[in-house]
Amino acid sequence: MLLLALDTATPAVTVALHDGTALVAESSQVDARRHGELLLPAVDRVLAEAGARLDAVTGIVVGVGPGPYTGLRVGLMTADTFGLALGVPVHGVCTLDGLAYETSVEGPFVVATDARRKEVYWARYEARPSPGHSASARPPLVCTRITDAAVDRPADIAEAVAGLPAVGAGALLYPEVFGDPRGPEHVSAGALAALAAEKLAAGEELLEPRPLYLRRPDAQVPKNYKVVTPQ
Repeated sequence: MLLLALDTATPAVTVALHDGTALVAESSQVDARRHGELLLPAVDRVLAEAGARLDAVTGIVVGVGPGPYTGLRVGLMTADTFGLALGVPVHGVCTLDGLAYETSVEGPFVVATDARRKEVYWARYEARPSPGHSASARPPLVCTRITDAAVDRPADIAEAVAGLPAVGAGALLYPEVFGDPRGPEHVSAGALAALAAEKLAAGEELLEPRPLYLRRPDAQVPKNYKVVTPQ
């Protein structure tokens, strides 16, 4: 197994290679305005670091959001193109799930990313120690999302998130609502790949590689066109 993972649902342009057991190589750059410009060079960089060819990849993992329309579609279209060109499956993973996966918070917590427009994308999670591990060492956590991903103004969800640790850039932006904000700030492709590898090994189905926008794009078709041709 060699998974190529990528995500552009947050300001981070992040790419990773995972061999099904461990992370092989990873690259992350934070620039909300250059997803399209940075993504393919990041793929080249990760492949070069790993000493691997693109045609050795056996599957694509892509973050499906939620995220802003423009950035999110860059990663999804790139993933679809790689999948078609290589003849390999494309697996979707919720970007919030990737952030939850790489945190060390135990118990109930919230993941929140910046949705712009003074809103956040968010969901609640529960992390518990994995059964069957020795109590003498910290066991790995099994993280479960217990609500659907949503987009809201922070003030409107203050009661729902009160007293819970919170992970992600959305929590860091609104500390008056998310009382215990912490990192990681943005998702990493390495976390998405590791989560996908675990689920695939367990025979679980992953998401379709389709965007989770949660709201309409900022760009709108004009309602009234100005007539510029002779009648």
